[in-house]
Amino acid sequence: MPFVTGGYPSLDVTTAAIEAIAHAGASIIEVGIPFSDPIADGPVIAASMHDALQAGADPRSVFRAVQTARAKTSVGLIAMVSVSIVTRIGAKTFVSQAADSGFNGLIVPDMDLSQAQELSLLCQSRDIALALLVAPTTSPTRMAQITEACRGFIYLLARAGLTGEQKASPEISASVNAIRSVSSLPIAAGFGISTPEHVAAVTKYADAAIVGSAIVGRMGKGDPVKAAADFTRLLATGLRTGLPVSSDSN
Repeated sequence: MPFVTGGYPSLDVTTAAIEAIAHAGASIIEVGIPFSDPIADGPVIAASMHDALQAGADPRSVFRAVQTARAKTSVGLIAMVSVSIVTRIGAKTFVSQAADSGFNGLIVPDMDLSQAQELSLLCQSRDIALALLVAPTTSPTRMAQITEACRGFIYLLARAGLTGEQKASPEISASVNAIRSVSSLPIAAGFGISTPEHVAAVTKYADAAIVGSAIVGRMGKGDPVKAAADFTRLLATGLRTGLPVSSDSN
């Protein structure tokens, strides 16, 4: 489940990258809606969002880029968006625009549970997913509340802290087991997943591995579309084999 920042380094790249990443082995693609105060994002994604905003990207333009890409691929598309953006546009309007553009779901990392029911119902009315975040430190009671508000899938933080490339594989078995005890929804794990080895380790327990900074960072060097597709193809070997592979070509 690769992540790209909408509008980075340009909206045309976002459209082309979605199609290329889909062909390279992605099952679902997460598209970040640029935000001036990224939530829990490390320096790579934060910088990409700053650059996208400086270039004029906004929710409407990202929706247009996704709509163009949607005509060329059937891959699942999920928007990562701050609740501030949803609130500013209006939840009903935002959900409608997202669904009309071709998004299949939303991840809202900073949403308060008190707001979740309304957004969940709006997403249900358009048959799109809504994922909230579960952290390794989330209490059982709060975990049950968060997963109850989700529809489609649950986003598990594979590590505490900020996004960014890491060397060690995350250990998520205990967190996944805890979530499985309260919900039957699929689990996508992200934060610090950077190599095929990480993908293999994560998908041993979770249903999807989300890779963000490692892809976005490579898109800032050379041909961004080719870089994203090539690295997605490498990451997908972790899915195909289920075993660690050499990532020396990284």
